[in-house]
Amino acid sequence: MLFLSLIVFLVAVVLTGVIRFYAVSRNVMDIPNQRSSHTAPTPRGGGLAIVLAFFFASIFLFLNQLLLLSHFLALSSCLLVAFIGFCDDHAHIAARWRFLIHLLTALSVLFFLHGFPTLLLPGLGLVNLDWFGWILATILLVWFLNLFNFMDGTDGIAASEALFVSSALAGFLFFIDISLFKVTICLAAASLGFLLWNWPKASIFMGDVGSGFLGLLLGVIVLMAAQLSPALLYSGLILFGIFMVDATYTLLIRFGSGQKWHEAHCSHTYQKAAKRFGHLPVLLACWSINLCWLLPISAWVFFYPTFGLLGLLLAYLPLIWLANYFNAGHAQIESL
Repeated sequence: MLFLSLIVFLVAVVLTGVIRFYAVSRNVMDIPNQRSSHTAPTPRGGGLAIVLAFFFASIFLFLNQLLLLSHFLALSSCLLVAFIGFCDDHAHIAARWRFLIHLLTALSVLFFLHGFPTLLLPGLGLVNLDWFGWILATILLVWFLNLFNFMDGTDGIAASEALFVSSALAGFLFFIDISLFKVTICLAAASLGFLLWNWPKASIFMGDVGSGFLGLLLGVIVLMAAQLSPALLYSGLILFGIFMVDATYTLLIRFGSGQKWHEAHCSHTYQKAAKRFGHLPVLLACWSINLCWLLPISAWVFFYPTFGLLGLLLAYLPLIWLANYFNAGHAQIESL
């Protein structure tokens, strides 16, 4: 397993360099504007390296009978989102078509996974959501997908989140299912390989090909894990805390204040913090929150599942306070 992870890491490193050369030669560049967090034109689309490196690993695992067919097909469905993201990186694709692809992909994933896992509720135990589970899971997967699109706005933040969440899930899955453990370790290795190029100051950006793919893929893995252990749904949501709270809080504020919430903006918590403190300090702060706050709470919930909702609330409350402190969702940065 260590050898496979090393190969995936090296493939991601090399491919990112190749894709950077391609992006520069074809002028696939992210040009700064008034909403940008960067100041110089930067190649984009490097997330394709994560896509290719990860699927090299998943095909290897499947062919060696280390990955179930249903899981392989669910993971492979994410390629459709990567494809539409690749197209969008090169020529703008209308939002309605991107959303349609996102929706169809989420439904195909649920078809291969046979719906939403049972939900663990305090005082009620395991609850079968039946048809409502399909609706809830579809919304959750599409939201996971868009989380990474919304939050991929400063150097290293999306790749770091993918590395953190996949590594933490791998730690939990080691106790439950070795095949999914191997899948998540390979995703962590691919994310780390790209992160070497994307660490502040980034020499290439992830692009929609990587951000949407990673968000959906991690959502799929969380659902797979929750089918094996219902507590991992809560643990997964806790691990995603920074992205989940920032994106959701910002969207609600923009919607509630009458702004054009669907348009690009730079009013997320992390964007406002980056403008004030810089990319690297914000990235290091995210790592600190993830490792020192969210990881221990998610582990607590994993080992004591009855505290799932309480752990989720405990994890999110300080993050909601931070979003409020930085006036996330408001168009102007106010004096703090």
